[in-house]
Amino acid sequence: MTRVQVAIVGAGFAGLAAAMALRSVGIDDLVILERAESIGGTWRDNTYPGVACDVPSHLYGFAAHPNPGFSHVFARGGEIRAYLERVADAEGIRPLLQTPMLDASWDAATETWGIRTGGALPGTITADALVLACGRLTEPLIPDIPGLQSFPGPIFHSARWDHDVDLAGARVGVVGTGASAIQLVPELARTAAVTLFQRTPAWIVPREDRDYSAGERARFAADPQRLGRLRADLYAEGEARFASRSGDANAAAAARDIALAHLRAQVADPRLRAALTPDYAFGCKRVLLSDAFYPALASGAVRLEASALVAVDGRTLTAGSGRTHAVDALVLATGFQSTRQPYAELVHGENGSLATHWAAGMTSFGSTVVAGFPNLFVLDGPNASLGHNSSVLMMEAQAGYTARVLAARTGVLRVDPAAEAAYTAEIDEAAASTPWLSGGCRNWYVDERSGRLTLLWPGTVDAFRERLARTSGSEFLPTTVTKGAR
Repeated sequence: MTRVQVAIVGAGFAGLAAAMALRSVGIDDLVILERAESIGGTWRDNTYPGVACDVPSHLYGFAAHPNPGFSHVFARGGEIRAYLERVADAEGIRPLLQTPMLDASWDAATETWGIRTGGALPGTITADALVLACGRLTEPLIPDIPGLQSFPGPIFHSARWDHDVDLAGARVGVVGTGASAIQLVPELARTAAVTLFQRTPAWIVPREDRDYSAGERARFAADPQRLGRLRADLYAEGEARFASRSGDANAAAAARDIALAHLRAQVADPRLRAALTPDYAFGCKRVLLSDAFYPALASGAVRLEASALVAVDGRTLTAGSGRTHAVDALVLATGFQSTRQPYAELVHGENGSLATHWAAGMTSFGSTVVAGFPNLFVLDGPNASLGHNSSVLMMEAQAGYTARVLAARTGVLRVDPAAEAAYTAEIDEAAASTPWLSGGCRNWYVDERSGRLTLLWPGTVDAFRERLARTSGSEFLPTTVTKGAR
């Protein structure tokens, strides 16, 4: 049995952010559990053709670890994974790899977390505090389609890409038109005959990606202040996008006009253009960035099936329209289990599992701590995602809050249920009039069980930072209050 002050689960952006923040306040007695063979999280798991970030490179990283060497305005997936590995090396962070958390239970007698592990290092870890940095888009969502499991050819999810399958010259069906699909479809279409099943079209705006020249990268390396100014500019641009995503009428209309102009400029066929035009409010679903998706469809290299896949019979795929399509391979770009986090089944607090506590949708205080789960912190969990700026900024804010509270604690930290209820009410009130709830679409931000917005933070990053900064410890029950953490 191993005893530590803090156990962190997950070695992606959130896990590294937590480790760095805790060390910055003198908490070095910690362990990081990682179920995979390497660090990287999303950027380890997603290796599909064309995978890249939708946030500018120099904003999608840790503030303390700028990377002047990013090759493009929007970093490729492999670059981001390599960046995370370099950060871990620079910080001396050594996760326990291939060591999944099988169960985590609060022990009332010892007031500690007992964490059962498997894989390479099976056993039990006892920790005073537990930080869940498991990610929110980790488990692929496989649609319940009749006959899907009987498909005789290669079939895999975009986040579990099978690089042993050669798709050149093949007839490939792609299910979904979300963020992953619009990146991989143009790449697949270079060598394969692609049929794309679109349940709902997306709002797509220009990406305007480009290479950073060798000269630019050299100047970034030589002048950190130049890179700092660029990061500040990118941050301000991201914060400004919140208005169009959250329902400001004028900002949304302007952004919608940009998206429609982009579509008109790249798709001449009026029928195809109509099929690709959303009928819901701008911002209701994730707004996508691409300069290659529309041209791939307009070129004829991709056949658009403007309805969902509803049945599979051998190699024959039937769409909601009634049309059938024969394919040799099938790629599911169908998203993830977002509102029902898989790790929640494994975590047991004072009154049951985290999954039970979240049975009507995820709730928390500060998007980080949860009533009934003492000394537990969840990064990138309830209402901690963004639709307008870099999610790394949110993780860093949560990690800072976690470190501040743990450094100041004098006993067990039990969240006051009233504080969680009040914070949840704040979220609900702020979200009520946004397109995410009222924009006429179905999205992965909203829990279908309660109809609540449970993934997105309905505000700016500035507002989230300010919300966490003004906590005083009153979110915890008086009997276990901190020393006035701030």
